[in-house]
Amino acid sequence: MTALTVRHGGSRQLAGTGTLLRFALRRDRLMIPVWIAVNALMVLSMPGTLEGLYGTPAERSGLVRQMETNSSLRAMVGPVFGDSLGALTAWRVGIYAGALAAVLSLLVVVRHTRDEEESGRQELVASGTVGRRASLTAALLAAAVANAVLALLVTAGLAGQGGAGALALGLGIAGVGMVFATAAAIVAQLTESARLARGLTAAVLGTAFVLRAAGDSATDDGASVLTWVSPLGWLENLRPYAGERWWVLALLAGAVVLQGAVAYALAGRRDLGMSFLPTRPGPATGRLGTASALAWRLQRGGLLGWSIGFFLAGVVYGGMTEGAADLVGDNDNARRIVERMGGQSGLTDAFLASMIGMLGLVAALWIVASVLRLHGEETSGRAEPVLANAVGRLRWAAGHLVIAFGGAALIMLLAGLGFAVGYGRQTGPVLASCLVQLPAVWVVGGVAVLLHGVLPRAAVAAWGVAGAVLLIGWVGPALDVPRAVLDVSPFGHLPKLPGGSMEWGPVAVLTGVAVLLVAGGLAGLRRRDMST
Repeated sequence: MTALTVRHGGSRQLAGTGTLLRFALRRDRLMIPVWIAVNALMVLSMPGTLEGLYGTPAERSGLVRQMETNSSLRAMVGPVFGDSLGALTAWRVGIYAGALAAVLSLLVVVRHTRDEEESGRQELVASGTVGRRASLTAALLAAAVANAVLALLVTAGLAGQGGAGALALGLGIAGVGMVFATAAAIVAQLTESARLARGLTAAVLGTAFVLRAAGDSATDDGASVLTWVSPLGWLENLRPYAGERWWVLALLAGAVVLQGAVAYALAGRRDLGMSFLPTRPGPATGRLGTASALAWRLQRGGLLGWSIGFFLAGVVYGGMTEGAADLVGDNDNARRIVERMGGQSGLTDAFLASMIGMLGLVAALWIVASVLRLHGEETSGRAEPVLANAVGRLRWAAGHLVIAFGGAALIMLLAGLGFAVGYGRQTGPVLASCLVQLPAVWVVGGVAVLLHGVLPRAAVAAWGVAGAVLLIGWVGPALDVPRAVLDVSPFGHLPKLPGGSMEWGPVAVLTGVAVLLVAGGLAGLRRRDMST
């Protein structure tokens, strides 16, 4: 009787999970496929790229020997354990594919747990026949579905390089994604704010990357203790295509099970909408007395984290410039790819331009996230009491948009300062190169403003735009796609600095396009009903 009661109670705890899972997958029918496509294409395009760069066994062996003595590049992409195309693919993109899977997983889990509670929708759902842990289970299952599809695509796409290695890489990437999905599930129980839950889980991911980087820079075989305390380090030590260590998958599975158990235990000990680390209420006085001040208070933590990250990225990329130039200097194919990304200048300038361009692509993610904070404030109902006072819609939106667009300028400026610190030369040209990325970043932000203002229900599609731009800029040059495809992205029209000539025409046109997009979005916001 006791066992039957426990089982019956457990089934009630999960009642409605299937319906919530279908609803979650339907809501994310755009975001999940875009992220999976970007990640899978990045991985699956790499064998062909590497074959074009290092077509002979001697060239691949030379690359491995160079990596053994290049600690700065090891910090970025990890050590290389073999000279086959499969092993080099796992080395070149494995860590980044795992990080992208982790980002997707944390976004999915937080969106369908803490976001739902914060907006009040979960309370309405819970009033029906829905179990206490159904929403958490559905969110984790949605993340599991996304990671399973990614693992399947990676395994099938790389099977030609070796089935065992393809399976190991696919499972490793999916395993890292699920580790951070369950980590996000724990954090979602600890804080009342979905924004803070995303920020804290992203900070855990950033810490994991830094620990792995520090460990890999010190050793060339992934054996550092710092590497082993990071889930990303577990992925590289799985060693796909280089004598797979299948037992490493047990570490990933154990972390998922342990963190999942903690999340379920915490979920059963709190009331709906509450948390173990509640926010501190307080009156909107003093520095919170205006809509702009409130927007700054809401977004300053995220801006601080992005600013630190971009500065450190600039320092690291700047420090590895000379080593990267030495690595590709004797390889004509590698030189051509770098020049397609960074322009036809000297190799060092081209590499700097390509790395700065990559940071510009990442800055597009910041501006989309910051602009869509407007959407989150509106759908959660928090914008309503603000607008009920003597605050107009445009004034309310302007506070967030100033932070979004001005914040993009700030993080790119700090990236330039980081490059100047790491590289130690060309401070002025490098700063100018970073700032010239802003018109393209602002265009992506303008698209997000337009979608939120005119088609609020489709505002999340801005993530698809940012993902497409990232995919074109990241993978396009390596695949030597036609110029017409590269020109779809606003970043394809920017001058290649440093090294190239400054062209003010495209910069002015992109800036004008961004202004028009923002104006159109604000006009739509002013005329439409709120939360519709």
